[in-house]
Amino acid sequence: QVRLVESGGDLVQAGGSLRLSCAASGLRFSIADMGWYRQAPGKQRELVATISSGGRTNYVDSVKGRFTISRDNAKNMVYLQMNSLKPEDTAVYSCNLKIGIPLRDFWGQGTQVTVSS
Repeated sequence: QVRLVESGGDLVQAGGSLRLSCAASGLRFSIADMGWYRQAPGKQRELVATISSGGRTNYVDSVKGRFTISRDNAKNMVYLQMNSLKPEDTAVYSCNLKIGIPLRDFWGQGTQVTVSS
């Protein structure tokens, strides 16, 4: 059974930093593509950052230069380092895993990030 568990969400002041973690279990993590998504109240879920099985990264423009996604295949973990946080970064952040052909999609339960001004 595939399981994703996020942690690290918190209340932080604008300009601060947080590190989100996502622990994966139940599959061969090293061949999965991973991503972080977020959903703010009243808004659609948006892609924040992705990291492929090969380590290639991609970011939404609004977080480029501030957020860094990384992975540790030995620990089955993916991280999102968030610096220079802004109030508009406030959202529930969820970990996503994509693997296989046909593609299968898995989600964590989410972790709340709140940035105060």
